[in-house]
Amino acid sequence: MAESTEESSPEQKNSQDQDPSIAKKFATMSIKSITIWPPTQRTRDAVINRLIETLTAPSILSKRYGSLSHDEASSAARSIEDEAFATATATVSASETVSHRSDPSIDDDGIEILQIYSKEISKRMLETVKAKAAAAAAPPVSAAAPGTSEDVSPGESETS
Repeated sequence: MAESTEESSPEQKNSQDQDPSIAKKFATMSIKSITIWPPTQRTRDAVINRLIETLTAPSILSKRYGSLSHDEASSAARSIEDEAFATATATVSASETVSHRSDPSIDDDGIEILQIYSKEISKRMLETVKAKAAAAAAPPVSAAAPGTSEDVSPGESETS
């Protein structure tokens, strides 16, 4: 009898579903649960690389706030991801401690905590570029030069 590599017909699939030996095999198979929290190191590294790209590449964000050098972006991206991960992990730990996993907002597959992680990354990225833009726009603070307002005698007026 030749083996067929084609898909089983609906009739064949139906007969397989009714075969007790096949049903027993499926019953004994272990099915792993898929969870998305905590992310793997590979995923965290991908997030960091994407942050670096976002902070250095031309975009709406860089048009408004400016872009960072690759070194600045690399340092900032690692910090942003670490802080976001720590915040999200602390949220999970606090929820587990307080509610013993009875809190429905922190589900077993990690979707809710992943949303917290993502929001923290976005918030911190925006804070970083805003701070960089504010620092670039602010006049540099320098030591008082002779003839500045600090050298004005009590009887003299200061011109602005």
